[in-house]
Amino acid sequence: MIIEKWQKLASKYLVREKWATLRVDEVKLPDGIVKDDYYVLEYPNWVNAIALTAEGKIIMVRQYRHAADIVSLEVPGGVMDGDESPEFAVKRELLEETGYSFKTCKFIAELYPNPATSNNRTFTYFLTGGVKTHEQHLDEHEILNVEEYTVEEVKQFIKDNKIAQALHVAALLYGLAEIEKL
Repeated sequence: MIIEKWQKLASKYLVREKWATLRVDEVKLPDGIVKDDYYVLEYPNWVNAIALTAEGKIIMVRQYRHAADIVSLEVPGGVMDGDESPEFAVKRELLEETGYSFKTCKFIAELYPNPATSNNRTFTYFLTGGVKTHEQHLDEHEILNVEEYTVEEVKQFIKDNKIAQALHVAALLYGLAEIEKL
């Protein structure tokens, strides 16, 4: 069976804010049925970093996530600003969040957080040779701790379900595959 795209007949924006936009689309399905209430969340694109220090430790961050009401262990990353490239964004986010600069930076994955309901992408990079070169320069409401872990510790965190953010687990799995190549 051939899977065909839906035809967008109309769109109406319900919410337009800095961090999220909600629109409702009227779409025509391949079988001719028209659905007039398909909701789509528009978010900015994101970047994630699997970042290794010069000593080979994986840099992680721990921060509070209000929507889930959890303190979350995550990989560094964040929102892409304007028209910056994903590679520039990941280096900027790492410097801001961790104060680390890196010798290498390699693109390893592009994922859609939830393609059924949102349109944004997450770009994951693998960076090596990290050295602390600056102090943190966090956003206004950003409070996070920078932590370093061995590869084996991170593998155990994944096995023990200690990393709640699904995109970060996916990024780590891509990153661990890169580490095996070193």
